[in-house]
Amino acid sequence: MKIRLVTVSRGRTPWADEGAEDYGRRIGRYTAFEEVRLKPERIDDQQAAKSAEGKRLLRLVGEGDWLIAFDERGKSLSSEAWAGLIEEATRASVRNLFFAIGGPYGHGPAVRQAAKRCVALAPMVLNHQVARVVALEQIYRAWTILRREPYHHAG
Repeated sequence: MKIRLVTVSRGRTPWADEGAEDYGRRIGRYTAFEEVRLKPERIDDQQAAKSAEGKRLLRLVGEGDWLIAFDERGKSLSSEAWAGLIEEATRASVRNLFFAIGGPYGHGPAVRQAAKRCVALAPMVLNHQVARVVALEQIYRAWTILRREPYHHAG
């Protein structure tokens, strides 16, 4: 299984790039990993922008792939539940497990409907770069939980 983090964002920042690259390397110890960046639409109409960004994102997701959309209205998961999600995808022989961070206006309805799950990284909206690092850290943490490695310490 390959894990792909798709972000719809304008740019990157050195501190987030460093954190994302570190967690990406760590995830790569367990499974193939790739980051994909899509540029946001440059139109003022929020619905049209979300729709266009969603179409580009959904073109990446093929038959047999799972899409997990990050959305503040989604379900909050514990770290153990994250691990369960990755384990479920592995058992289902999912080819590509996509985690998607929406553009400036979030995900449109088409992405939320196509998603296997909508997950909240936090109950509040996070900056794209913060969300990127948090998502990758939690994906890495999930793998350490599945492998019973000492990174995760439940309280």
